[in-house]
Amino acid sequence: MALPVGATAPDFEVQAVTGTYRHSVRLSEFLRRGHVVLLFHPADWTPTCTDEIIHFNQLRQQFLAQGAELLDISVDSVYSHIGWQEYQIGTVEFPLCSDFFPHGAVAEAYGVLRRDEHPLAGISERAVFVIEQGGRIAFREIYPLDIAPKAEAVLAEVKKLSMPKPEPEAAGLGAAAN
Repeated sequence: MALPVGATAPDFEVQAVTGTYRHSVRLSEFLRRGHVVLLFHPADWTPTCTDEIIHFNQLRQQFLAQGAELLDISVDSVYSHIGWQEYQIGTVEFPLCSDFFPHGAVAEAYGVLRRDEHPLAGISERAVFVIEQGGRIAFREIYPLDIAPKAEAVLAEVKKLSMPKPEPEAAGLGAAAN
């Protein structure tokens, strides 16, 4: 079962590629700078995943303007991510993280790894987690494998994090009785 809204997002460190630049990514490092939209996609090279990553990449600047960075993760290797960009999706300006070894460890920690009892065991569910800068999961959604999340809807969830929180009325200080 996927981690619920309100849970603390597990930290992780994985290998990643941003464009052709190989590097390691630690969630907590990104959270020091702002909110994080963590995208789990099932597999590189598939039509729905291709559309999803291209669309989020097109809207990346809008996410950054709201104080959120995008991180994508799948069980594919960084070499697959590099080839996918070179031959199919073009350069992606946010990290494509590899949950390759140990296989699916991050997906498992977030409760989205498909286990033996599921068809297509060993890949992650298609999922989005919006993580507040403090590390709390503010939004999460699991999608059917063949339906990409709407980047605009995820952006709307991120925008909610910037909205002022209503202040509770002081106890006992309501409207005066007539």
